[in-house]
Amino acid sequence: MRRELSKNWALLVCSAALLAACGKRGDVVEDFGPEALYERGYNALQASNYPVAVQAFRLLEARYPFSPVSRQAQLDLIYVFYRSNLPEEAIDAAEEFERENPTHQHVDYALYMKGLVYFDEAPGILERIFKVDLSVRPPKDTLLAFSTFQELIRRYPDSKYAPDARQRMVFLRNRLAKYENHVARYYIDRGAYVAAVQRTTYALEHFAGAPELEESLQLLIEAYDKLGMEDLATDTRRVLAESYPGAVSQNR
Repeated sequence: MRRELSKNWALLVCSAALLAACGKRGDVVEDFGPEALYERGYNALQASNYPVAVQAFRLLEARYPFSPVSRQAQLDLIYVFYRSNLPEEAIDAAEEFERENPTHQHVDYALYMKGLVYFDEAPGILERIFKVDLSVRPPKDTLLAFSTFQELIRRYPDSKYAPDARQRMVFLRNRLAKYENHVARYYIDRGAYVAAVQRTTYALEHFAGAPELEESLQLLIEAYDKLGMEDLATDTRRVLAESYPGAVSQNR
């Protein structure tokens, strides 16, 4: 209820702002049809005037909810929020579009944009300044980005956004595997060998193809050796040799 009241209040503010923005007599928002409102929002979007774009698109949604351009406005809102550095609003808009238009031809775009919001490939300014190793930080939204792109590819394998999603998943897969290795090493150093086995096997099962899995196998061998599980350690050495020719296990 609070969310709905907030949305309605925001709509009233937007309406008032639009009315104030109309300078000429006759250029009154009340007279705008759906196409005119969409054009107003689109022009603002093209000019990177995102607040005005949001105002126009929101008003269009409220006034003409069944208009074809209202659906397009919903999609454009996702992008507007993304460009405005409002990730929560962008994700909400993407999920709202998918929920209200489950069979729409552009649901793949909503999923792609949702994944893009979660995607955090580039380190932030503080991480660059202080040279923070991204692999030792909890992945937070990284797994959400991976699973969202994965869903996009599963549901819409021929989508024009699928190739880019696959490329991003390559990066995300390796980052997630690297994080699991970091946690496994943490457990091994503290004698929690069973926990280390669980983290490395999780990486091997979920992030197939990641370069970091060579280290995952090395860590798994080390954990098995520490646990005295010689047969499992031997089997893992064989998998390591077959998967990464030339790799030498450091634990015997």
